[in-house]
Amino acid sequence: MPDRTAAQAALLPVNGVLAAMLLALLLLAAATAAVFRLAPDASRRRARDIVVAGVRATVQLGAVSLVIGWVVRHGAALLAFLLLMFCVAARTAGRRVTADRSWRWAALPLAAPVAPVVGALVASGLLPTDGIALIPVTGILIGGALTATVLAGRRALDELTARHGEVEACLSLGFLPHDARLEIARPAASDALLPGLDQTRTVGLVTLPGAFVGMLLGGASPVMAGAVQLFVLVALMAVQAVAVATTVELVARGRLRRPPP
Repeated sequence: MPDRTAAQAALLPVNGVLAAMLLALLLLAAATAAVFRLAPDASRRRARDIVVAGVRATVQLGAVSLVIGWVVRHGAALLAFLLLMFCVAARTAGRRVTADRSWRWAALPLAAPVAPVVGALVASGLLPTDGIALIPVTGILIGGALTATVLAGRRALDELTARHGEVEACLSLGFLPHDARLEIARPAASDALLPGLDQTRTVGLVTLPGAFVGMLLGGASPVMAGAVQLFVLVALMAVQAVAVATTVELVARGRLRRPPP
């Protein structure tokens, strides 16, 4: 197996060239969004969002890199870090879906699948309780639930707005409000599962995901790396399916909503 030095040599060097390339790619993304007006309101706000996201990622990853070694050795700090991850994800998802105060309900589609899956993995012994394993696995699952919640929530609410007349027609036919909204929102919201499904279908043929590559660089055997990546992908599909179902139900019940125009 490759030693640590060989694994590190295969990674990107942290130097000025890397910094310059990252800056160039970030500016390219922002300039493309601005020139082609890649935003819902045809403004240049999306370009600013890209720059802010890049700067935030730099600061946040730098901070995490400095504290992660300490966090994984202290139980209370580890739990606090996991809670912080969840709270940030819940706020991000909620604010992406709606500007209404109902955004707080977005925490439910995150907690509903992630908590039992992580709990079951820890209870079964498959996932060690040390931070080196717990933090990345939990982060991957929260991130998957975040993506599914945002896509499902936005698609569901957009569909209800665009097809408001059909909702009213369902109500006139005797549908309950919950059932009428569900009938319209559910098909569109289910598209949120497509990215995860496509990633799983094409793994090994189109892409080699991060967990697989990371374990290979860390010295694991290809079989072990493949087993871990398969676990991550299947767990993500389960988490995202529950997140989408929960989000659609919240929209149908009027818990997640948008302010009136």
